[in-house]
Amino acid sequence: MNIRNSAKAIIISEESVLLTKNQDDEGYFYLFPGGGQEHGETIHHTLKRECMEEVGKEVEIGELLHVREYIGKNHEHSSFDYIIHQVEYYFVCTLVNELNIDKLPTNPDSHQVGIEWIPINELFQYRIYPKELRQYLIKYSNNEKSPVYLGDIN
Repeated sequence: MNIRNSAKAIIISEESVLLTKNQDDEGYFYLFPGGGQEHGETIHHTLKRECMEEVGKEVEIGELLHVREYIGKNHEHSSFDYIIHQVEYYFVCTLVNELNIDKLPTNPDSHQVGIEWIPINELFQYRIYPKELRQYLIKYSNNEKSPVYLGDIN
């Protein structure tokens, strides 16, 4: 089996984070914009492309904040993710032109129904994946240190 690389954006503005809003049989859930790296593509190019596809916005990429592994067999969705092993790189990003709100995502994910700004202090009120990243994002917004490598967290 191959290990897949994925680049994810943590886009924060005015104490809120921009997430993709998705829907499944259990209701709404939220994900950090981003996706899989293609052959011959740098991880930064992946993230810029994925943000255009999923949120319709160009981003400026900042620091690498976290690295997370996702080993499907260890998680709640193992029934359909069992063979997946993915390494995710979470970068702090800013929108290049925040005022340009009319541009739509060019290639949203299959479950995606929109994008939404979620107040950081309300993250635990939403179904966000990975779940454990919520606590680290709150720490980051409070200028508290967190590990870069998070391991195989859900």
